[in-house]
Amino acid sequence: MSKKAVVAYLGVPWPQVNDGLTYHDIVPPADAGLTLIEFYFRKYKKSAPLQGWLQRIQNKQITIDGKVVTLPDTKLRASAELVYHRLPWREPDAPYLLQVLFEDDYLIAVNKPSGLQVLPGGLYQQRTVLTQLQWHARKRPTTSSGCQKTHPVPVHRLGRGTSGILLCAKTKLSKSRLAAYFAEGTSVVEDKYTNSECNTMRKICKIYRALVSGLMDMDEVVIKQPIGTIKYPGVAKGLYVASPSGKPALSSVRVLERDLENNCTLVQVEIQSGRPHQIRIHLSFIGLPLIGDPLYVSGGQPKCFHPELTGESFEKDGGYQRPENPVPGDCGYNLHAHQIVLVHPISNELVKITAPLPAILQTQEELKANQPNSS
Repeated sequence: MSKKAVVAYLGVPWPQVNDGLTYHDIVPPADAGLTLIEFYFRKYKKSAPLQGWLQRIQNKQITIDGKVVTLPDTKLRASAELVYHRLPWREPDAPYLLQVLFEDDYLIAVNKPSGLQVLPGGLYQQRTVLTQLQWHARKRPTTSSGCQKTHPVPVHRLGRGTSGILLCAKTKLSKSRLAAYFAEGTSVVEDKYTNSECNTMRKICKIYRALVSGLMDMDEVVIKQPIGTIKYPGVAKGLYVASPSGKPALSSVRVLERDLENNCTLVQVEIQSGRPHQIRIHLSFIGLPLIGDPLYVSGGQPKCFHPELTGESFEKDGGYQRPENPVPGDCGYNLHAHQIVLVHPISNELVKITAPLPAILQTQEELKANQPNSS
């Protein structure tokens, strides 16, 4: 009787609430003489409305040079140290277990579940892949070769709703070289090389699976639509969309299976640049948005363009409430980073990493092959 390969996981359950956050500021000479409320409302207007910052000050969440200050009209002097203490909160539910797909002294690749954010942002400050990697590293102070304690960090991003392979570096050297791989992949697209030239020049290749709405006519298509940003409620740095004035991006799409009955297509996508939400934008741009995508519709644009009237509604800690419009982190679509092939940043060996496919992203032939024998 053959033994089954042991599948390794990392991750521990999330605490009920996080530890809160602290934000440090040194008052620049140009801001000397401003009141405390003026300083925070001017600099962090997108964090909370005026009433919210008043609430935070009166709630003893701000110190000046180590002393709690509750008067919003307190005048500030140059070089004063301000600290805003964001209260602990229960973050939205998120999975915590990560399947380890590959690991050595320099790299770790994990299978990220849909619904888990990669890096801190917004309401998710603790419930992230980065936090689990940090907790995992603390339990393993040295590598197998006796090197110093590692600090694993993701070297690229996956959307919160996207599942699959997330590549992480465990040393500064591997991080810098992997970052160079990704930068090179984007630069050859910007330099307008042909598709075949891009393939021969890259040191890393990423292949995704996606389920799109509609039937794709051609068996293969290369999408070269540039991606830029627009102002959008709830997204401070702007929302990425298909834009003629945006930065170059290239995706190669191949049909794996068409489902006439359900009017959908299973596709494989190889990206040769790393723009945020590139696959979602490119597929929706050609009229095939991901099934269940709450944000992007045909044309590579968001469903909602109109600005919100947020008024003075705010959360317990004074911050704005979550926007009603869909935002990039919303889940519901099926997109999976299935394979990565790369030149190892230290050994230069070719490494191929594969993340198991969710059933919904498998072809009928793959589903049959993965079914246990009835005998």
